[in-house]
Amino acid sequence: MAAPRKIAFKTELKQLMDIIIHSLYTNREVFLRELISNASDAIDVLRFDSLTDKKLRQESSQWKIKLVPHEEAGTLTVSDNGIGMNREEIARNLGTIARSGTRELLDKLKDAGAGRQLELIGQFGVGFYSSFMVADKVTVVSRKAGEKPADAVKWVSDGQGKYTVEPAEKQTCGTDVVLHLRSEDKDYLQSWRIRQIVRKFSDFIEHPVVMDVEAEKDGGKRVEEEMLNSRQAIWLRSKSEVAGEEYREFYKHITRDVEDPARVVHYAAEGTLNFKALLFLPAHKPFELFSGQPRSRLQLYINRVFITDDCDKLLPAYLRFVRGVVDCADLPLNVSREMVQQNPLLEKIQRNLVKKVLADLEEMKSKEYGAYRKFFSDFGTVLKEGAYADFSNRESLADLLLFESTGAEPGDYVTLAKYVENMPEGQEEIYYLFGESRPEMEKSPYLEVFRQRGREVLLLTDPIDEWTVQGLAAYKGKKFKAVDRGELEEKEPSQSSRKDEKEKFAGLLEYLSGQLEDVEEVRLSARLTESAACLVSPEDGMGAQMERLLKRIGRQDDLPESRRILELNPEHPAVVNLQEIHRKDPDDPRVIDHARLLYDLAVVAEGSKVKDPAAFARRINELLLKDRA
Repeated sequence: MAAPRKIAFKTELKQLMDIIIHSLYTNREVFLRELISNASDAIDVLRFDSLTDKKLRQESSQWKIKLVPHEEAGTLTVSDNGIGMNREEIARNLGTIARSGTRELLDKLKDAGAGRQLELIGQFGVGFYSSFMVADKVTVVSRKAGEKPADAVKWVSDGQGKYTVEPAEKQTCGTDVVLHLRSEDKDYLQSWRIRQIVRKFSDFIEHPVVMDVEAEKDGGKRVEEEMLNSRQAIWLRSKSEVAGEEYREFYKHITRDVEDPARVVHYAAEGTLNFKALLFLPAHKPFELFSGQPRSRLQLYINRVFITDDCDKLLPAYLRFVRGVVDCADLPLNVSREMVQQNPLLEKIQRNLVKKVLADLEEMKSKEYGAYRKFFSDFGTVLKEGAYADFSNRESLADLLLFESTGAEPGDYVTLAKYVENMPEGQEEIYYLFGESRPEMEKSPYLEVFRQRGREVLLLTDPIDEWTVQGLAAYKGKKFKAVDRGELEEKEPSQSSRKDEKEKFAGLLEYLSGQLEDVEEVRLSARLTESAACLVSPEDGMGAQMERLLKRIGRQDDLPESRRILELNPEHPAVVNLQEIHRKDPDDPRVIDHARLLYDLAVVAEGSKVKDPAAFARRINELLLKDRA
């Protein structure tokens, strides 16, 4: 047998190895994923070539990738029975980065920006060299399929500057990669650690990944071969071939959820864009839905190999509750496979997935409304984020929203489509009120004229609702209108009576507008039928409930400086009496005292706190004393 031949790497190799080992991979355990993926590829090549080469068919056997941890020797071996390599191929495949192009590559990396570096490195298949993150020496023994056992070759390197190539003998075709692990990386020899990594990265590799384990049997111990991966990449099969139980088991496998999913979305895109997706809608709200950075957590695979579960380009944040996998063979990756390069394909995949998920939710709402109501109670808040943020899908999202309203029983909901359908002739706006709770809002003075005229008002209690209706702006041509903001003309009085009221109260309104420092203006109300007064914001102003919400979360500095408008009900006895006092004597102190009392009562009615509770109490007490028997 010939002596080992030492080959010196070029000077540039050390620099490139440093990049590979220390810069490309943020997660050291991916070395095993890379080696398993290479082994799987080698098996696929032999399996394909054996279809047309009779000689290779004799090598065909039960395809598998075997992991062999050896604690005493401190080695971890990844072995396959795939196509294998001869002397020329092993030098070419494992010595590629030592070829003359290395200097040119390093120069490109030096000149490129950080983002461009990943693209350049991604042109080279160097996943094998991730082994040196955990090993101080790597031995490769390989025999090309169809050649003799004595034709095997052995490659050894410490990754520092040289490698050796020598003849070897190997009874079976394929490749054994032996990692001589560093002392600090010996935990990769533990069976539980190996299982964990295989399940995370290589669970759906088509070929069995196996390992010998010691098991109790017939009163004694024996070594058995355990398969570590499930191999059930059911997303690659057609829907007609997958049973419901398979979907449920797969969902629990990838999510660790104990409950069945609420819905399954199995989707295959074919044509100019090819990818497979198997998505699930959970049956309950996951703990992390509102924790951490809101982003999609779909698992991205390329040819059954796990790449990442942190690719926020697959789905927008408002669909972050969707779980599942996406497999696309056409996506370009950087060399570490840890970052998908920016690519128009990602945008196309996202557009396809969003439309598919929204269409499936619409079907669920139409055909299984009870199930959809339950789903919406858990995930409606997140969908509303999309109605505000996703302009291109705003109409589809608006159709999925459910709201409480004065036209529905407590605990029930209406859709925007149903609201518009129920609008009486002549109504051009969708009315809504934002508040803490339905019972509180039902007593609100802002609803009085709407209740009198039988007009439906949406009751919005979710903190995000304010942003949602602002984002939607309109639905089916009907604009959203807050009933506690801007002017309102719902009483439909005769022109003459309206004109008479304005003339009658003109002096009082002008006087109070100048005396009440907390309000922008005092005017007559068209929205009150029972209460004496209420406070409203300008049409484009912020409502009282939103102000309270921002203060509660410490965002008072974000509040614009604004004053609201005090509206008085010209038909209420208290307001009529106030106008009469002012008519007789504009300087009567009761005018401003009564007006401030009406203002404070309006503050309480809107759910806010009066600025001076003591003064408010004093005015109430004085009023009670004047009414003594």
